Amino acid sequence: MFIIQKYEIFRIFAEMFKFKLQATDTQSAARAGVISTDHGEIRTPIFMPVGTVGSVKGVYHRDLEADIKAQIILGNTYHLYLRPGLDTLRKAGGLHKFEHWDRPILTDSGGFQVFSLAPIRKLTEEGCKFSSHIDGSKHIFTPENNVDTQRIIGADIIMALDECCPGDADERYAAKSLKLTQGWLERFARHFDETEPLYGYSQTMFPIIQGCVYPDLRKRAVEHALRLDNENRGGYAVGGLAVGEPTEKMYEMLEITCPLLPAGKPRYLMGVGTPANILEGIARGIDMFDCVMPTRNGRNGMLFTWNGIMNMRNSKWTDDFSPLDPDGTSFVDSYYTRAYIHHLFIAKEMFAAMVASEHNLAFYLDLVTKAREHIEAGDFTAWKNAVLPKLTQRL
Repeated sequence: MFIIQKYEIFRIFAEMFKFKLQATDTQSAARAGVISTDHGEIRTPIFMPVGTVGSVKGVYHRDLEADIKAQIILGNTYHLYLRPGLDTLRKAGGLHKFEHWDRPILTDSGGFQVFSLAPIRKLTEEGCKFSSHIDGSKHIFTPENNVDTQRIIGADIIMALDECCPGDADERYAAKSLKLTQGWLERFARHFDETEPLYGYSQTMFPIIQGCVYPDLRKRAVEHALRLDNENRGGYAVGGLAVGEPTEKMYEMLEITCPLLPAGKPRYLMGVGTPANILEGIARGIDMFDCVMPTRNGRNGMLFTWNGIMNMRNSKWTDDFSPLDPDGTSFVDSYYTRAYIHHLFIAKEMFAAMVASEHNLAFYLDLVTKAREHIEAGDFTAWKNAVLPKLTQRL
């Protein structure tokens, strides 16, 4: 009886996460859809601002909602596990309440940090042993405790624990890495199915498709993940790209991987990328994106616009009193001038980074919104080809 009741709980939770495909492009694999979660709907294709430690750097939550129009944000399991820690997050009632964000959240498992912390980690079949970058203390992520950790954080969408293979790895290493990820995925999926959400709303998990730049490994990864598919797998993530491989290899892997994934579930390309990368990813069937580029590059004075890329440190903006971006959707675009923002960057004022971050995130959300509109209108490919040259030029 207990087993039946537990199955029914899982079935009810799984039904809370839904994906409805609403439109497709006739000349590419681009799709428009809507993801339903207990914390609201997400209209795809979508860009997700990165809030690694519980905040999107330099941006107020009220502006994320009202100005940037973010529909979902990210948190990172590795960083949140170390600080503020699981005790604090559980007492707060999960990350939504802790950071006062009532829209959907996605958490990465920490796999990319496993990749980036190579000098202070060790990978085994058991899991990932690592030293904290904060105080050097020793820790381990196993597939099982990684599920438990993400249950406590409480994201709507959680990622399976994986190893992010370097983009320049040889095929032998990539195959060994994939085997490790597959073993972890089996245990992660099993433990996810055996546990329940903690805060009264549903959670779903995404397996991560690895395989580096090797087509056979990517296909093998998809086949393995699909054997574990059930109602608790809300979608699929494509990982291990934009980590050192040539851009054309990334596109090739998407062209191989996306057609093999279920059409009725969303596809998430992790950690990508430039505006051009996003449009090309959409064209190849990707629905969800995240990247630190809008805020990280913004803090360094780089603004993305429909007419090209602006370096606000350049002296050419010194006496330019025109609006920051006449085509921008954020209030900062019409409220401040280029000369003023240039001055703030040269003066090393914190506010410069805040304005640039807000502008860039609003632009990225506008980018995917317009992509969706053109998918629905049936002219996405022609529109993409027309705007790409402008997006990549330097102003």
